[in-house]
Amino acid sequence: MSFFGMGIKARTFRPRKDVPEGTKQWQLRKYAEATLGSGNLRLAVVLPEGEDLNEWLAVHAVDFFNHLNMLYGTITEFCTPTECPVMSAGPRYEYLWEDGVNYKRPTKMPAPEYIDNLMNWVQMQLDNEAIFPHKIGVPFPPKFREGVIKTIARRLFRVYAHIYSHHFEQICALGIEAHLNTSYRHFFLFINEFDLVDKRELAPLDELNEAILAEDVKASR
Repeated sequence: MSFFGMGIKARTFRPRKDVPEGTKQWQLRKYAEATLGSGNLRLAVVLPEGEDLNEWLAVHAVDFFNHLNMLYGTITEFCTPTECPVMSAGPRYEYLWEDGVNYKRPTKMPAPEYIDNLMNWVQMQLDNEAIFPHKIGVPFPPKFREGVIKTIARRLFRVYAHIYSHHFEQICALGIEAHLNTSYRHFFLFINEFDLVDKRELAPLDELNEAILAEDVKASR
């Protein structure tokens, strides 16, 4: 997915995290990009035969972070403490921040502060070689999928949910709704493929999720 040629300057939220060239994860990213280029998102999320699941999850965690990083960066001027005094996804869903370090209890805060904490937290996980190893032969930590990837996926979903619920009008005004929709569809098909986010967490975007799955079923026939 490219933001070049959109007619706007996407303001990046923070430096992008990239997989080192020549590593196994870099090779898997190239494979994923090639598959995405075919236009078949359903095929793009399936674990390639013979490949390691943790490597596949790691590559996509980095890419989804990068995509969401760019998307949110385009609407930061609209997502302010005044406009978004709480982190929410519509009137029924409010999110409290807790990271066990700086915020040891669930804490209410404005959406931009919540998302800043969230993206910084994800960046720290991705930069930690003990969690996301890049060197050949270095194993992933125990329960990588259960303890790390699921938490990252759940938190990234909340940013998508906030953007759709509170900033879709601005996204459309910028002319980048197709980029948001493609990014989220890829993300949702991936987390659905590997059961990474509890269905109750996905409730704020239930209608969109059902539409994506229905379209996916129709396309596979």
